[in-house]
Amino acid sequence: MENCIFCKIVKGEVPSQKVYEDDKVLAFKDISPEAPVHVIIIPKNHIENVNDLTKENSEIISHIFMTVKDIAQKLDLADRGYRVVTNCGKDGGQTVEHIHFHLLGGRTLQWPPG
Repeated sequence: MENCIFCKIVKGEVPSQKVYEDDKVLAFKDISPEAPVHVIIIPKNHIENVNDLTKENSEIISHIFMTVKDIAQKLDLADRGYRVVTNCGKDGGQTVEHIHFHLLGGRTLQWPPG
């Protein structure tokens, strides 16, 4: 997508602090962290949100969650715990229209958040 900030990050047009990258996904530090560790994990192919998942592209979600697990271990979050969040649509709090997952950790996270 031409104006998608995450697509621009994937293409290298917008800088990011990469945490992980492979041929399917990119993970980078959030520019406005809400926890000591706040990483965004995105598929490299543009998918707007959960509603745009199909049988053909849904395998990316399992790959993302395996990536989350690996990043959590790499960042020493696995033993203490962490949160994984995705938002869908305006009312769901989605601010970038490219499916993405927030990996949050490094402190005790309250529920409900806020």
